[in-house]
Amino acid sequence: MKISVIGTGYVGLVVGTCFAESGNDVICVDNDERKLKMLKKGESPIYEPGLTDLLKKNIADKRIVFTDSLEKAVKGSEIIFLALPTPQSEDGSADLQHVLAVAKQIGKMMNGYKVIVNKSTVPVGTADRVREITARATTIDFDVVSNPEFLKEGAAVNDFMKPDRIVIGTRSPRALAMMQDLYAPFIRTGNPLIIMDERSSELTKYAANSFLATKVTFMNEIANLCEKVGADVDMVRKGMGTDVRIGQQFLFAGIGYGGSCFPKDVAALLNTSKSYGHKLDILEAVEEVNKMQKQIIVEKLKKHFNDKVKGLTVTLWGLSFKPNTDDIREAPALTIIAALHKAGVNIRAYDPAAMEEMKRKIGNTIKYCENNYDALKGSDALLLLTEWNDFRRPDFDRMKTLMKQPVIFDGRNIYDPKLMAERGFVYYGIGRTGSNK
Repeated sequence: MKISVIGTGYVGLVVGTCFAESGNDVICVDNDERKLKMLKKGESPIYEPGLTDLLKKNIADKRIVFTDSLEKAVKGSEIIFLALPTPQSEDGSADLQHVLAVAKQIGKMMNGYKVIVNKSTVPVGTADRVREITARATTIDFDVVSNPEFLKEGAAVNDFMKPDRIVIGTRSPRALAMMQDLYAPFIRTGNPLIIMDERSSELTKYAANSFLATKVTFMNEIANLCEKVGADVDMVRKGMGTDVRIGQQFLFAGIGYGGSCFPKDVAALLNTSKSYGHKLDILEAVEEVNKMQKQIIVEKLKKHFNDKVKGLTVTLWGLSFKPNTDDIREAPALTIIAALHKAGVNIRAYDPAAMEEMKRKIGNTIKYCENNYDALKGSDALLLLTEWNDFRRPDFDRMKTLMKQPVIFDGRNIYDPKLMAERGFVYYGIGRTGSNK
């Protein structure tokens, strides 16, 4: 099929590349000249395992092209995916200016029946708004479909190629038939394609992410209680996760969730509920608890040093909000760095992928190091913020020779407290027995 993807951000680039990989002709549109130059050379502007190889392959096979011409894309495709940014406004709502502006332009450029697909995460009712705005600009028949993405950063290519489920929101038999044809290669193993109305589809994405954010936050609350009562959150997690009604995913305690989805989607769903005069008490608590959880590792640091942290040097291992991505949006590291700076702490840091992104965000306010060991030189404490595989089995003896003091604050609970004690480290985890709490 001939499809276009408007926007080559994280979602748009993965969507376009994976559709090309399944044999479709794909036109990707972006107005960022620097990004387009990279993409045309097969260079991915985002860090996502497996994406660059697929990108180069499909460029070579001429199944995917990149352009700044929206008109070329609209006229040359049957299905148009909108993968545009929907940033969070001050009130928590999703800013739809880019989506609605492009919808109006598409209406003016259409040369035949089109299916316009909202792939971005958008509030309930957006499909109706896109349909209304597009219709004002054209007399040509078209349909608007809601098709939310469920891609985990760091595993997005696999998630797209082997989806748990595909959600399609439409009441148009014609549009549905085209979407079913497009997605047929991805559901051959029986994973469901779920059909519903547009508003239910839009709400499904927000509800799913908000529930996962709730699981993460609930487990962090339990971890904090574990420290009070002398229990081990890792044992509690195993006991809970084997219950099939609960499941094992998203039960790992830590320093709070971040990224481009959970914080924004929780805030947007809260805004939607308020606009309808409805209160979501549980979700409000989730948002507040997550903000506090991002500070917990700094509080542990201050307590260990009896609030005398000014002038100390600390090392951060990990800056991205999760491993296998360079995404620092709403990352706990941002909150922690700000708190450490306020306390007068000097910061050395290493991340396998996210240092350039962090440098763009906060400049040279911290020392970026060549590797994880370099970052430890002269350090009074290590704060582990992201559970990259690079950090799971380090040379602990070497670490002790580099650090002023062998103190570790493990924000992701990747080390065994007993092993750390045997190695001569003072160890603090999140909700762990055997740590110094």
